[in-house]
Amino acid sequence: MRQIGHFIGGAEVNGVSGRRGDVFNPNTGEVQAQVALAQRSEVEQAIANAQAAQPAWAATNPQRRARVLFKFLELAQKENDSLARLLSSEHGKTLPDAKGDIQRGLDVVEFACGIPHLLKGEMTEGAGPGIDLFSIRQPLGVVAGITPFNFPAMIPMWKFAPAIACGNAFILKPSERDPSVPMRLAELMIDAGLPAGILNVVNGDKEAVDVLLTDARVKAIGFVGSTAIAEYVYSTGCAHGKRVQCFGGAKNHMIVMPDADLDQAVDALIGAGYGSAGERCMAISVAVPVGKKTADALVEKLIPRVESLKIGPSTDPQADYGPLVTRAHLDKVKRYVEIGVNEGAKLVVDGRGFNLQGYENGNFMGGCLFDNVTPDMQIYKEEIFGPVLSIVRADDYQEAVRLPSAHEYGNGVAIFTRDGDTARDFTNRVEVGMVGVNFAIPVQLAYHTFGGWKRSVFGDLNQHGSDSIRFYTRTKTVTARWPSGTKEGAEFVIPTMK
Repeated sequence: MRQIGHFIGGAEVNGVSGRRGDVFNPNTGEVQAQVALAQRSEVEQAIANAQAAQPAWAATNPQRRARVLFKFLELAQKENDSLARLLSSEHGKTLPDAKGDIQRGLDVVEFACGIPHLLKGEMTEGAGPGIDLFSIRQPLGVVAGITPFNFPAMIPMWKFAPAIACGNAFILKPSERDPSVPMRLAELMIDAGLPAGILNVVNGDKEAVDVLLTDARVKAIGFVGSTAIAEYVYSTGCAHGKRVQCFGGAKNHMIVMPDADLDQAVDALIGAGYGSAGERCMAISVAVPVGKKTADALVEKLIPRVESLKIGPSTDPQADYGPLVTRAHLDKVKRYVEIGVNEGAKLVVDGRGFNLQGYENGNFMGGCLFDNVTPDMQIYKEEIFGPVLSIVRADDYQEAVRLPSAHEYGNGVAIFTRDGDTARDFTNRVEVGMVGVNFAIPVQLAYHTFGGWKRSVFGDLNQHGSDSIRFYTRTKTVTARWPSGTKEGAEFVIPTMK
């Protein structure tokens, strides 16, 4: 049985807690590895290691820090296929989807390679007689990231690349469900020339998380996961004086207007609703057709598409999506479908009975499609995180705008229409953080920031883009005057720069 430890001080180390978690093969349900779950002393060792290494890294000029990231890009791209296979074997997403996971993370590494420019401050010469003002951005010190199972490559890179580029040392606590890719990424960073101790990976559960949240040496925490845990991480981290950004759950709507290209909308819903088995925070889980005619036509087109989804092992190049990450998560998604039926929603496609020959113990589930879902239902209110799409019919455009705006989550939303006025009005009015126009999954490119609204996010700064540089640095402003030889005497009033 393969044993996975931690990555501390530039090398993998064995766990000493005696506690281990099972890492499953989602295709077969078998345990393929065991991962160490860190105790307090192991997390503290990683923090101490990071704290000792960080000052020298911060003193390294930004251009040289960028060179390490450039080399990491080269190494990761060479290992793209093997990284994708490793990711797919633990998460269950298809190989093309796994490669997309990796690439979207590398996009942020590419963005962080521009750190010499991104760290430039501001200057005002001659703000007063012989006085210059300038600002500089400096790293925080030791920072940490807690990342989820559904993007085991992308989100760790979203966190550690800008943090390390800014001169911080980083401690990553990835999901214990699929820890192998984060461990390999850390090894590649060392191979790229990163000093030992600047990137540490600590595998674990709540015990490890709580040390990161309470240890005064950790200055900032980034988190992605469920809203309940995001709120806990945010409140606990803030209570201990840390800078915190937390991204939680989602219930992403897609509005389908009567003038929309219906075939385009259906293609978008199939990909955004069922890709990666729905295990995406940006998955479309609610379709909102406007008007009965639009709704009837949409459902008629969706049913055969959902029924014909090809579900297969993650290694199948023809599969639309693979298994869910664990048996426990599969059972949870199936319970949500049962809840929807009991609530009175119309289950027009039921994928719960799907069985894949030769993989009977795998975590597979067919696509499910609900019609006549209403906003008071649990399956509408809560994030299911599986291959389940709900149709909520709206009588008119105003109701379609209200639905995502009134939902407690505000991560992503999309509208499909041919009318520019409608699209512009929707974009301005909807109370959601990320909006797509004829684009179902509006995940921004790395040089724009990613983040939702309402209970999808806790904290003021988003991921990647310029916000990531702000989050991982603090601004120092300097007022400098060089004496010209003229003595002005003591000043007893506040300087006004007259």
